[in-house]
Amino acid sequence: MITQRVSVCSLSELKQGEMQQFSVADREILLVREGETVTALATRCSHYGAPLAKGVLHAGRIVCPWHNACYSAASGKQLEPPGRKDLLQYSVSVEAGVVYVALPEAGEAHVTPPMAVPADAPDVQKTDRQKTFVIVGGGAAGSAAAEMLRQVGFAGRLVMLTAEQALPYDRTKLSKAFLQGDEVKDADLLRSADFYQKHGIEVKTNATVSQLDAGSQQLTYGNGETLIYDSLLLATGGKVNELPIAGSTLKNVFTLRSIKDAQRILKTAQRSQRVVIVGTGFIGMEVASSLRQQGLTVTVVAPGEVPFEKVLGAEVGKMFLTMHQAHGVVFKLGCKAKAFKGEGQVTTVELDTGESLPADLVVVGIGVTPATDFIDAKQILLDEQDQSVPVNQYLQAAPGVYAAGDIARFPHFVTGEPVRIEHWRLAMQHGRIAAYNMAGQSIPFKAVPFFWTGQFDLKLRYVGHAEKWDDVIVQGSLDDHEFLAFYMQNNQVMAVAGAGRDRDIAAISELMRLGKMPAVSDFNGTDASAMLAQA
Repeated sequence: MITQRVSVCSLSELKQGEMQQFSVADREILLVREGETVTALATRCSHYGAPLAKGVLHAGRIVCPWHNACYSAASGKQLEPPGRKDLLQYSVSVEAGVVYVALPEAGEAHVTPPMAVPADAPDVQKTDRQKTFVIVGGGAAGSAAAEMLRQVGFAGRLVMLTAEQALPYDRTKLSKAFLQGDEVKDADLLRSADFYQKHGIEVKTNATVSQLDAGSQQLTYGNGETLIYDSLLLATGGKVNELPIAGSTLKNVFTLRSIKDAQRILKTAQRSQRVVIVGTGFIGMEVASSLRQQGLTVTVVAPGEVPFEKVLGAEVGKMFLTMHQAHGVVFKLGCKAKAFKGEGQVTTVELDTGESLPADLVVVGIGVTPATDFIDAKQILLDEQDQSVPVNQYLQAAPGVYAAGDIARFPHFVTGEPVRIEHWRLAMQHGRIAAYNMAGQSIPFKAVPFFWTGQFDLKLRYVGHAEKWDDVIVQGSLDDHEFLAFYMQNNQVMAVAGAGRDRDIAAISELMRLGKMPAVSDFNGTDASAMLAQA
């Protein structure tokens, strides 16, 4: 490959432990200096293209400021999702105090990690060739596990069963960018069909699993087809909760979980004017934001006093309420939808207060429950409360069986208490660790949870996990959408939410990972990345 060697900067311009973005020869380059070593990498995260220079660098790890993907500063290798590829690394030399980089004439800024060859390659050991690993579920956890199995060297037969018609896709966009689009498009696939074929990953779509016999290690799916497995990952995600009221089967009453749901909602929205959202969870509020930006009249109905009170607390919830109201969203709080009315198609939402709301379109967003109906609790333990799958620190549910994502109840990263968390990035983290352990390694899951939401012009990041707290300490301005909110339990920071403080959140995620979270008072007016540098 033809390259050109260009000077980028003097070595003195780069401080130790610092990264900077430079523009040279019509190319953007990220330089990282650790000690006397300088590395040159692609500048943008392979997830949504965030500028990595605005993230944090610590102990050889670069953390993306938007969604906390993590890369090796030495090689560009992705260490934590949701990035899709490694960062391209450029050759670097330092001569007479000047940093030179060799730039290829053309090429992608991101590269697919090396993967094991498929089972029919001549150099694969016979034992590998005879093994079959099966992944049930084509969401974030399942797709991440399939790729990681190939990356860690598993070269046997690898089958992914997904109940959907589409290949694995980015579900996080459905309630956000997808519903704000002008056209009804197909899903944003995580990988192409060619990718799965090249790496020997058999993806079977429309393949709902109806029975699991853990004793004989056999699955039944689709129209009665069966599969014998050596190791199994259960990653079926959640199924949407239906609203058990009259009229729930009327036309134009929707829930949102799949790309088909999103396509139907957007298509209906394009010929509608009035929408009623039932629920103030993240799906409901993101859909409210998206459809309001499409010009629809939006009314949100929920029994609580403010959105997200159980997750983010009353103060942060009030901020979201005020912001939505400022954009014209109407709220009917402290009440419930009693019935949907209409002749074949919804025209009215009747509330338990007696009020009736006109509606051309209704979206119900009242949460999900684990999709584990096919699991026999006599063979694999299910949690009595929500039918989730309890797993140990290695994400193992039973001999040869692992669980990841929304269905997994796993040890909390701090307390060790069992928790179930419905986050996209965490599902990908689960999938990657489950893959390591399916392949014979013993790696405990210790990742710090993280999620994000985008509503109107507000981007909120949340790191850690707190189902209950003694106090919420807010630093900064909720009104200006620039703040950090600390969720405290027994004087310990369990989680932090923030807006307009992306670098701080990235640094806090690393402090939590290292078990070195300072006292909340230390954050007041101080850059969290500076604290991380001292950790």
